[in-house]
Amino acid sequence: MITRRFFMAAGGATISIPKAFAQSDRPHFTLGVASGCPRPDGIVLWTRLAPEPLRGGGMPLGKAAVRYRLCSDQAMRRTVREGIVETSDAKAHAVHVVLRGLEAGRDYWYQFTYGKDESPIGRAKTANVAGTTAKLALASCQAYEAGHFAAYADIAAWAPDCVIHIGDYIYESGPGVVGMRSAQVGGFQATWENIRQHVGTETVTLWDYRNRYALYKSEPALQAAHAVAPWIAALDDHEIDNNWAADVPQDPWAQTPLEFKVRKLAALQAYYEHMPLEEPPTVNGVDSHLQLYGAYRFGPAQVHLIDTRQYRSDQVCEAQGNPADRSCDALADPYLSMTGAAQERWLLNALKSSKAPFNVIASQTWFAPYRYNGLNDVPHVNMDQWDGYPIQRQRLIDALAGVSNPVVLSGDWHCAAAMRIHKNPWDPKSPRVGHNFCGTSISSHCPWSLAMDAAKDFNGHLDYYNGDKRGYLRCDVTERNWRSEYRVVTDPRDSKSAVTTDVTIDTRDV
Repeated sequence: MITRRFFMAAGGATISIPKAFAQSDRPHFTLGVASGCPRPDGIVLWTRLAPEPLRGGGMPLGKAAVRYRLCSDQAMRRTVREGIVETSDAKAHAVHVVLRGLEAGRDYWYQFTYGKDESPIGRAKTANVAGTTAKLALASCQAYEAGHFAAYADIAAWAPDCVIHIGDYIYESGPGVVGMRSAQVGGFQATWENIRQHVGTETVTLWDYRNRYALYKSEPALQAAHAVAPWIAALDDHEIDNNWAADVPQDPWAQTPLEFKVRKLAALQAYYEHMPLEEPPTVNGVDSHLQLYGAYRFGPAQVHLIDTRQYRSDQVCEAQGNPADRSCDALADPYLSMTGAAQERWLLNALKSSKAPFNVIASQTWFAPYRYNGLNDVPHVNMDQWDGYPIQRQRLIDALAGVSNPVVLSGDWHCAAAMRIHKNPWDPKSPRVGHNFCGTSISSHCPWSLAMDAAKDFNGHLDYYNGDKRGYLRCDVTERNWRSEYRVVTDPRDSKSAVTTDVTIDTRDV
């Protein structure tokens, strides 16, 4: 870590230190630093004071003042912005610095100071509409118990322009069983291994969620990936409860509507406290929501990050099958929605007005269809993915047909795939509209991989599949081509595992 004397104001005068600015020799920046929500003129800087990260953070009640500095050079000699920001126990002593008025498409470096304690130095980068290239990393699904986060060390070494995280940053379950497990999944005998355990019970309260985020963010590789590049992020299901939809939990027989609303409020608050987001949750009594969807421009790619949890309709057709359920008449309901009406209108308008060479939808779940049974039977599909919302998907496909080079990025399903999106999504002979690149998990298991592998021949739009490897997706974008590089971890049990390329796919070739 680079250290030096910080925060000298112009002309050499030292910034005055408020009385609330504590002096302590304890390490406070145990969860690292991060930047996010990159705009052409701004960025969000984040950290959290947590000397005892797994015990609520360990800070005393009340306010604390944290210094920050943003520089134009990695040696931290040329100060661009500096100041003092106040935080408190009301937000777990998290720090969010929203900066505007910066230059587009350039690197900045930043650091926080609390008392005598200096944070690591992070790299931030503003967005750039005029750029001709972009380096984007897609990540999701990082179950702590399933493996280490070696994929993030590879992301940090690559230093992309942005990391797009589309959900399952934490998992909400209590401690699992360490060792090998086995079960029947989709008609096949699946095996998987947990290498460690969650600390604490299943997350329900704000205290629980804060400690769970602290556990996950204690991973050095994850901290490195946050420190090296800005992130844009939207939650999926496990940040709150498996397969939840709007105000409906997975198990409404086990938690009342009021209990789930209180749980969701706590989960959204903790998510905000641990991510570089622009705005905190909006709270009205026990109702809450967190603004996550939005458009970001990275040179030739306009990325539309969407939120498919907070506003979606509840899943239909039983929707408890593993990995799929038989299609039913309820799928024909035109009001079934993954995004809610307001977000859909925003997305359609943003796509229509975009002038970018590539137009991207970053969606938590798979967009292209995937059937798990033979072609002569009613399709068996996963109702939690876009297959469970086919009428809205068709509206989006029709809209994508009218924009330049559509690409959908997806996660959630713990396996990697490359699929073509067709005008009729179930007919690979119909005109191709775009591409759906699905990244595998950072660490989460894929017990349904054998069932998916057995069904590959029933999905003629599938160009690539791998359910056996953990990893992430690298995307190199130019004005004429999108390259998806599927990076895979050799051994998820090894925190320093090698990461290699499994396959590279160029949109100009498929």
